[in-house]
Amino acid sequence: MRLRALLETDALGLRLLGGEDELDRTVRGVMTTDLRDPSRYLSGGELVLTGLAWRREPEDSERFVRILTAAGVAGLAAGEAEIASTPDDLIEACARHRMPLFSVNEKVSFASITEHVVRQVSSERAGDLAAVVDRHRRLMTGGPAGGGPEVVLDLLGSDLDLRAWVLSPAGRQIAGSSLADAGPGLPATVGAALAGEHLAASRSGRRGPHRVAAAGSTYSLFPVRSSGRAASARDVRETVLSDWLLAVEADAGDWPEERLDLLHGVTQLIAVERDRRDAARTVRRRLAQEVLELVQAGAAPAEIAARLRVAAPVLLPGLGAAPHWQVVVARVEWEGGDIPGGPVAQALLEEVLVDPDAAGPEPSDRIAVAHTGDEAVALVPLPAVPAEAEAPAAPGLHADALLAAVRDPLARGLADDGRLTFGVSAAVHSAEGLRGALEEARHARRVAAARPGRVCAAGHQELASHVLLLPFVPDDVRRAFTARLLDPLRDYDRRHRAELIPTLEAFLDCDGSWTRCATRLHLHVNTLRYRVGRIEQLTGRDLSRLEDKLDFFLALRMS
Repeated sequence: MRLRALLETDALGLRLLGGEDELDRTVRGVMTTDLRDPSRYLSGGELVLTGLAWRREPEDSERFVRILTAAGVAGLAAGEAEIASTPDDLIEACARHRMPLFSVNEKVSFASITEHVVRQVSSERAGDLAAVVDRHRRLMTGGPAGGGPEVVLDLLGSDLDLRAWVLSPAGRQIAGSSLADAGPGLPATVGAALAGEHLAASRSGRRGPHRVAAAGSTYSLFPVRSSGRAASARDVRETVLSDWLLAVEADAGDWPEERLDLLHGVTQLIAVERDRRDAARTVRRRLAQEVLELVQAGAAPAEIAARLRVAAPVLLPGLGAAPHWQVVVARVEWEGGDIPGGPVAQALLEEVLVDPDAAGPEPSDRIAVAHTGDEAVALVPLPAVPAEAEAPAAPGLHADALLAAVRDPLARGLADDGRLTFGVSAAVHSAEGLRGALEEARHARRVAAARPGRVCAAGHQELASHVLLLPFVPDDVRRAFTARLLDPLRDYDRRHRAELIPTLEAFLDCDGSWTRCATRLHLHVNTLRYRVGRIEQLTGRDLSRLEDKLDFFLALRMS
């Protein structure tokens, strides 16, 4: 459809403020946003609806319109519900960039315009989907009070007999049908498997929907983004680990174009909800950014404490006592190309740190995450333990638990050219300890980065052991040290299949106990003694000496 057709539809309440010569532009979708930089969610051809909450000063208009123009947006419509009239600086910026600008009558909701565009863009549809589209207003009206993604999933179930779920990139269920006859929910293991398949397919460049068999059923996976992503769009690695997906329990391989078109329209509606939730995180992100800047600048503890007192009610509403705090650092690094990892790491931290038991419109409403460069930093509040209560030995988040459910799908999204590493600090009780917690989390992340694997984490507990030192040993020194000790054993194993390396690992792990090691390896003690003797002969070391045991231990850890 054309912008001109929207202007000529009286029910939409649009008034043209500029760009008459550009009204023949094609509209491929619609996006509602008040983000200062919505570029990551734009793919070209959208009509952007905004309430102008991003505008704080006149200069913001030029920056916002420039971003929309670069993304290939078809037009911009500004709502009049919160403002008396559209600012002149926005009108002038749109004129400079040849961006068609409309004002939206305060009596017309953005939901009505979204519904109209989605319906018109998909003009040829089967009869059953007309009823579904006509009822999509329930998804949009009133924000979260209107039901959110669950409403449209209920409509898919009741009108088209389709069971569907909205999943995060790590496989967490964000929304599912709430109908009584919708059947059991999607198991967490299946959600993780579907997310992994979706990420792998997206990284390979295959277009959706992706068909996947899991747990005896066939699922079709639809990316929750505009279906008109241009070939010149930004690198898929910038969004693949943060985009949602719609999983439908059906094989879409033989669906008619009309039904596929409906599902793509549904993903656009769900994307509006995604944008709303992302915008809702703005305050928490800003708080985290302010605290991070104060800590890194070496601000006085009193100044940091004042900012934390502002953050506490936002992150833990209704909590009387000041919370304790924990810091989590994440870093995303890509091989080749200049791709910023900070925004991706920020989105992943917000996903990984989700608290399913938290009250509020979404389970991550207690997490504040900032990013700088390729690094993201999360400020996680922990309820303060009353003085009379017995505190747990290690309160708060633990590194291994963070990755338990997300490692496999995220590793598939990182493919063979990306790495994600986490570091977790201990809990601190005051602003004085926050700077140390940040450094502790960064050190722990470096420990994680020294480990093999695409997704790794380390906690503060590991900083009291030798593993803290290993990441700071230069690579050439590590290689030379391990080669001198282990290469003779590897060569011997390769020629004779003697398993000297596994024997050495088991012997050290059993603290040099002959009996326990022989039992673990299912060997006679004499056979074990022969192997250890061969290790000592090949390396010139003595495994009865503590120094030599320690050298072998470190060599194995660094190999």
